[in-house]
Amino acid sequence: MFFPEARVRVYLYGQPVDMRKSFDGLYAVARAAFPQDPTGGDLYVFVNRSGMQIKVLYFDRSGWCVWAKRLEAGRFIGDWSRARTVEIDCTRLKLLLEGIEPRRYLKRYRHPAPGGESLVQGNSGHSGGTVMGGCVA
Repeated sequence: MFFPEARVRVYLYGQPVDMRKSFDGLYAVARAAFPQDPTGGDLYVFVNRSGMQIKVLYFDRSGWCVWAKRLEAGRFIGDWSRARTVEIDCTRLKLLLEGIEPRRYLKRYRHPAPGGESLVQGNSGHSGGTVMGGCVA
């Protein structure tokens, strides 16, 4: 199955789901959790409690389809306390299916020192080096 990425909407369910559920069970969860009609062609993503199995439910004009994937190592969702029922984009779905959970890392910038040298400081608090001409030396 291939979708034009600009037109497909993807919804991630933010609670663990029993992976014994199939078409009707997942449809019932999607219908209760999301305001959209699940028969509209959108993708609905469900992950089990251990985070090792994922199912994607969608309707393709002629009937329901379910994809399933189980990771041999790792987890789709590492921390359920941070999981939310949200709309995600296709890129995040692809990362999720590969078992990659994107995180945001902050880089800190320190203003130039009086001598004209500026230091770049990362998350660890250690100096990244002197910035000279836009490059870290």
